Amino acid sequence: MTHERSTVIRTLAEQPQIPVLILGGGVNGIGLFRELALQGVDCLLVDKADFVSGASSKSSRMIHGGLRYLETREVKLVRESLRERNRLLENAAHYVTPLKTTIPLFSWLGGMIRSTLLFLGFRVRPGDRGVLITRIGLVFYDFVTRKNRRTPKHYLTSKARSLERLPGLNPKIVATATYWDACISEAERLCIEMIRDAEAVNPRCHALNYVPMERAAGRTITFTDEVTGRQFTVEPQIVVNATGAWVDLTNAVLGLKTHFIGGTKGSHLVVDNKELHNAVGDQMVYYQHVDGRVCIVFTFMGKTIMGSTDIPVDDPETAACDEAEIGYMLTTLRGVFPGVTIRREDIVHVFCGVRPLPASGTEVTAIISRGHSIRTIEPEAEQPFPVYCLIGGKWTTFRAFAELVADRVLARLGIERRTSTEHTPIGGGRDFPEGEEGKARWVERVAQESGLSVERVSTLLARYGTDAEAYAAGETPLKSLPDYSVGEIERIAAAEQVVHLADVVCRRTLIGILGRATAPALEELAGIVGKVLGWDQATREREVRLTLAELAAPTRP
Repeated sequence: MTHERSTVIRTLAEQPQIPVLILGGGVNGIGLFRELALQGVDCLLVDKADFVSGASSKSSRMIHGGLRYLETREVKLVRESLRERNRLLENAAHYVTPLKTTIPLFSWLGGMIRSTLLFLGFRVRPGDRGVLITRIGLVFYDFVTRKNRRTPKHYLTSKARSLERLPGLNPKIVATATYWDACISEAERLCIEMIRDAEAVNPRCHALNYVPMERAAGRTITFTDEVTGRQFTVEPQIVVNATGAWVDLTNAVLGLKTHFIGGTKGSHLVVDNKELHNAVGDQMVYYQHVDGRVCIVFTFMGKTIMGSTDIPVDDPETAACDEAEIGYMLTTLRGVFPGVTIRREDIVHVFCGVRPLPASGTEVTAIISRGHSIRTIEPEAEQPFPVYCLIGGKWTTFRAFAELVADRVLARLGIERRTSTEHTPIGGGRDFPEGEEGKARWVERVAQESGLSVERVSTLLARYGTDAEAYAAGETPLKSLPDYSVGEIERIAAAEQVVHLADVVCRRTLIGILGRATAPALEELAGIVGKVLGWDQATREREVRLTLAELAAPTRP
């Protein structure tokens, strides 16, 4: 990998002029990288840390239409989100799957006044949402997707029947509403796959992680590659600032003073509690706390994820989940599952990201738009290239946002669009088998050809999609994590721009989020990754310490 990086940096040193420079390797920046690569536009994507290390790996893992956005008249956003949800169900079927969602309802007419005020543009906090207002929203949900229905229609369930289905629910409910959205299992891997797809279709496009920007002067922007220690400069025609919550800080390095972002942090808990897992069942429970905040809880890979908070932050570098937030989330849960007790030791992982919302001046964060927009800074004498700043957005709509930005960039470059990504599969979603029978046939075929068990191939299919066969070499199970193999980790370390152990643990696998990064596991992984990357023993030990520190970083007293 170091050799490949050195080659890219040497090429940039020899030919620093590039059409497009993308700053930020989150889902929006990576989505744009793929869009431009498919149009034949040469571009460079850089991130000061690892790819997907910001909010893109700290989301709720929901791919959803945004039911609550209807209250604030964001009908266009909901329409777009539902269309993009369906496209991800099609193009990334290996990671994005339908998710049954149940809403406990505690009144029949609650929320009518507040929801009406919100819809009319008044800045009030959301209140209780009862059966009627929820039903109106869900009817709209079904109406929007009527021509391309990929999930069942919603339905209401009586109190008695709801308590039979979910006996742990608060008995004060009057009914429940059930509908379908979607969730994403391997959000981080989907981004890595988009980078690989882009570089494959256009070898003149390059993505580099751990490359902080040092300074900008005239036409040149200087970076330092932390892996090789080399500095290099580029001269872009266009700069796209896709650094999320860091947009204004990035602009400052470019010599631009802006105040585009009003970020809010969202914290989540990953809980290992059998009682909660059984209470939630095979669906997500989407519920509302007494303060109007919408919360979620759903089972995920044997654990349960719950969240989230929505708190304004000034500096994304200092964002962390504090004990008050943990207490808040546990309190909200008791309102919907009063009999479930979560102990502090049941929390196996905490993650916190900062939403790159537009600066708004309001303290009612729930009413700030979750839509996306572009703020353009036109060229000037001291800044001879335009800077497109990407504001807002959410995981569900990254493709549509990238398409919008790409069209602006193509127009500026005078290039015609070659193709649309509306129906372009991503990575292991290519040729993904349809339905359970199709999956079974695929698994059986690969099991016979590879000599692996059906169970092992099924695990690899869920983990890598149809790329699974490439990760099946060297099937020696890890001692500490037997569902991973030595060959699997070796391939990740060699082929996926891994620089640190935490990249593997937190952003190439689900080991970190599932609370499986024990000291023995990290030591074993450091040995495998270190062998591929040429680490000595001291480096391996340091990488273990750094990974433990990163896993602990999202929390503070």
